[in-house]
Amino acid sequence: MATGVSVTERAAARIKELVAAENREGQGLRVKVVGGGCSGLQYKVDFDLPKGTDKVFEKDGARVLIDMKSLLYLSGTELDYKEELMQSGFVFQNPNVKRACGCGASFTV
Repeated sequence: MATGVSVTERAAARIKELVAAENREGQGLRVKVVGGGCSGLQYKVDFDLPKGTDKVFEKDGARVLIDMKSLLYLSGTELDYKEELMQSGFVFQNPNVKRACGCGASFTV
């Protein structure tokens, strides 16, 4: 069973672009799993400095920060970035998801 989170080249490039554009030197993309949505859990993404108990995943100089509780839900997940005509954003390929709501905003493990 995978215990980490992998970051694609596209996601790493976008994280670095956002860190530079928003003047967030030293910060990484924090990914948390929080309660909410119609399926019970959802992802929360923001920029933050690493904390002592965070697990830090790096790709090409981009950092993804995950607290230990969220890592239980994210183990084995691939973080990607998609740019499409109608919508762009970070995409999670999470093997732990058992069910997701119709719009894809929340999930159950």
